[in-house]
Amino acid sequence: MEHGRGDDRELQVLIDTQRGLFTQSQVSELGYSRSRVRKLVASGAWIAVLRGVYSIFTGPLTRERILMAALLYGGGHAMLSHRSAAEEWGFRQPDPTAAIHVTVPYGKSARNQRSSTRTAPAVGARLTAGIGSSLHPGVLVHRSRAHRHIGVPGDMPRTTLVDTAIDLAVSEPTPKQAFASLVSSVTDRRIRLTDLREQIAVRRPYRYCTVLGKAIDLLATGVQSVLELEYATNVEAAHGLPVAERQSVVQVDGRSLYEDVVYRLASRTLTVRLDGRRFHSMREIAFRDRRRDNAAELAGRARLVFGYEEVSSDPCGVATDVARVLRREGWDGVPTSCAFCTPGGVQKAHDTDVVSAIDVPHNG
Repeated sequence: MEHGRGDDRELQVLIDTQRGLFTQSQVSELGYSRSRVRKLVASGAWIAVLRGVYSIFTGPLTRERILMAALLYGGGHAMLSHRSAAEEWGFRQPDPTAAIHVTVPYGKSARNQRSSTRTAPAVGARLTAGIGSSLHPGVLVHRSRAHRHIGVPGDMPRTTLVDTAIDLAVSEPTPKQAFASLVSSVTDRRIRLTDLREQIAVRRPYRYCTVLGKAIDLLATGVQSVLELEYATNVEAAHGLPVAERQSVVQVDGRSLYEDVVYRLASRTLTVRLDGRRFHSMREIAFRDRRRDNAAELAGRARLVFGYEEVSSDPCGVATDVARVLRREGWDGVPTSCAFCTPGGVQKAHDTDVVSAIDVPHNG
């Protein structure tokens, strides 16, 4: 097939719709044989980004082009998934060195692709800057039997928000990390627990099912962040403290605000506020928290405030403080020691993994 003006126009359509990228199979239909493509690459007119994927632009690839190249490599049904989909959903930061994750239908032959570097064109060709530098971080290919049920179409097809959260959790190396990953995804993106339960029931993960179920149950109690998760597991559950109410509504200045942790003891109440200002420092939030503190004091409610550093690095010490106030306010229970407490209640070297206090089975 000879190349003509009509083919030039069709190639331009590919360039315009695919960010300057195209595959060998696409241009073969326009008259570009494999040998012709090799000559164009050798001359420096095109660059080979991945196996069978080429770019008409010879400069560094933008992030969008890196993602598009991975989709083209995966084939017509490929979609971004796992961390790459989470990046597109906005709850994971891009990692320029990490391979791009794509999911294809079960049975497709696409294989993982190693990272690529910029190579020198043939002798005498026009110079290309950055010879030997990183070009594309590579592609990790996943296969799904439920492929047609888990995707969102578009310019950059990707797995649904719920499926992305599940995939991230299932891909973690340990049950504890899977637990924390799901909590983080749900709280970061406000994923509905009903949607999560339904999708897990329809598309049962190949591992960590029990762990993910426990994470959903804990989220249903009102846990709203990884900081609250650490408190609920490494402070409260690990030390035999009573189960608190979470996200209890309080009225302050005519507004409905929410307390992180509230212990109700007959006529007395202890409020534990978890200060997440490591993650946000907006003046409005700081003002709101001061008003909540003042409202609690005026109402005679006992309160404690802990930041991320205390909860993460010294959960045993936090538990000791909470238990002391609980007993002062009328709790007749006895706190227990976790595996990391010394006889005096001072923390020993503590496993900083989230959910270390939960009995998480090794197999889902």
